[in-house]
Amino acid sequence: MRTLSGKTLSEIVIERLQEFEPADGYYVAYSGGKDSDVVLDLVRRSDVKYDAHHNLTTCDPPEVVRHVKEQTDVVIDRPQYTMWELVRRHHSPPRRTARYCCEELKERGGQGRTVVTGVRWAESNRRATRKMVESCYKDPSKHYLHPIIDWTTSDVWSYIRERGIKVCSLYAEGQTRVGCVLCPMTRDVERQMARWPQIARAWERAVKATYKPGKSYGETPEEYWQWWLNRDASSQENETPLFFED
Repeated sequence: MRTLSGKTLSEIVIERLQEFEPADGYYVAYSGGKDSDVVLDLVRRSDVKYDAHHNLTTCDPPEVVRHVKEQTDVVIDRPQYTMWELVRRHHSPPRRTARYCCEELKERGGQGRTVVTGVRWAESNRRATRKMVESCYKDPSKHYLHPIIDWTTSDVWSYIRERGIKVCSLYAEGQTRVGCVLCPMTRDVERQMARWPQIARAWERAVKATYKPGKSYGETPEEYWQWWLNRDASSQENETPLFFED
């Protein structure tokens, strides 16, 4: 593993976790992906107080769910509404520019706590602007610590190999990231539909249920479904979503 100023990256992260440890301990946000596997291992090694949580989205790949269940110190938090119920409540499926699902399913929890995540600069241009310690702009009571924010993807895999960490089986199949099946951000639509047909059918039923003649794209629910699956459709970027208010 790389070293900086005579210390390994893991030693630096453990020092970070110990330095910022809050009195009530950390809330570790565990997704089941490789980065959160690394973070959870480092938290365990750092001898800090913590409780780890996985926010179930209900459209997670079964392989991810199985991997999460293998982590005996991770609490699985179930949502108030399933993904399919959310789609109907919002009268519109999530899209790249309207991912209400992330906020309501993946980002819940951790109020009033210091949340530890596996966010890294190398993941995307958007994440490259994040800070190691920051406050949640939607909830001032929530603060974030991203202890491996400066790690490269090679650093992550190097640590996994050195520590013998078991990761989700999807990585062995060539997947570089694991997340919700048919997430609006994925372009791998056909493969995911073939791999997880039951989840794909649940998506299809939910999306078609929000079709409104004259208001939704297409002349039939089937056309609307195919439009949603077409992640290159420019009309997806321009359509105004309809939101449900209690």
